Amino acid sequence: MKLVWVLILFIFCPVTFATDAVEIPRSETVELTDPASKLVYPVFIKTPRSYRSNADKVYPVIYLTDGMYSFQIASGATRFPMNSGAMEEAFIVSLSYSKGSKGASSRIRDYTPSSADDWKLPTGNAEEHALFMREVIFPYMTANYRVSATERTYVGNSLGGLFGAYILFKHPTMFSSYVLGSPSIWFNNHDLLNLKLNESRSPIKVYISVGSLERPQFGEKQDMVAGATKLKNKIVTEAGESVTLKFNIIEDAKHATAFPTTLIQGLDWIYGSPKEEQR
Repeated sequence: MKLVWVLILFIFCPVTFATDAVEIPRSETVELTDPASKLVYPVFIKTPRSYRSNADKVYPVIYLTDGMYSFQIASGATRFPMNSGAMEEAFIVSLSYSKGSKGASSRIRDYTPSSADDWKLPTGNAEEHALFMREVIFPYMTANYRVSATERTYVGNSLGGLFGAYILFKHPTMFSSYVLGSPSIWFNNHDLLNLKLNESRSPIKVYISVGSLERPQFGEKQDMVAGATKLKNKIVTEAGESVTLKFNIIEDAKHATAFPTTLIQGLDWIYGSPKEEQR
């Protein structure tokens, strides 16, 4: 009986083992340059399992920020549902931090939408970083893979969630769906909430999730639940019928632990098969 379970696990969850590391199957890393800043960014790409056998199929793309962290989580969490047919197959593309920089400085610079005088590290490069994604990364994927030009999902957490909310407000049709985990709406006195949500003629799905323990009374510096709720209310008020939104509070999750649940639940809501009935 134990042998049967071992074979089942091997069939559905194969892993490529190297002599000194575990490799993510069907993955590669490319380096792309932002023409505005001349900074070079590693981009991690994972191809769907059926990509070679389905030569005529065009696939959606899931784009993630904080690549060194998110790529491994997204690859592992989606592998069984995508391989078993419980979730639509998609490319996983994770954008990492600029080469030569520490992760904190790169993400604080690139994921924040405005300049904050009280921060020691540079802030406010979100617009340029969004254009880098649209003008460089998207065309690279289109030129090298069979990917959809319309089915794109953004996934970001914390400052990455703030960055995704900024893109949703300023360039809503860059992505057809958004997964915003524990978004740092508090940044620079909540100034993101002063932006006007640009109207979209295309339908957009937005999944916002936050841990129930992401509040000062549980040791967090910011009230992330209140911030996520304010973001949700603003989108519902201003977006109109073009946006379908789902809001989720993850019980017993802290800021450091909420993201894996946010990611897989959000992607299941967007790509799950059969599609979950809208709530």
